[in-house]
Amino acid sequence: MDDVLGELVAREPLFHRTEFGTTRADLEAMTAPDYWEVGASGRVHDRAFVVDVLLQRYAADEPDPWSAEGFACRPLGPGTYLLTYTLTQGTRVTRRATVWERTDAGSGWRALYHQGTVVTD
Repeated sequence: MDDVLGELVAREPLFHRTEFGTTRADLEAMTAPDYWEVGASGRVHDRAFVVDVLLQRYAADEPDPWSAEGFACRPLGPGTYLLTYTLTQGTRVTRRATVWERTDAGSGWRALYHQGTVVTD
């Protein structure tokens, strides 16, 4: 499990690690075709929406300082893992969860699901 945890920590926070690519093809390669997420707002977004928003964000080339800690990983089934952690962006703190699937293609990993929940006092 330590190897899996290390590989997934290197990929998170999801979509903030631009070294994995910022093109539509890169973003689609790192997510399953039926990928979906629940944003911190509580809204549900499909892969097409998320990719479009990310392409706009990357085009703006605005810095997005962040730190992540408290990573934990647990297997959900063969080749599927839940990774959880806390993300801090300025004064905004969110708890994050991503379901990852090990694949034979490309980087070896793709996200199936992601959720962010804002931490309040």
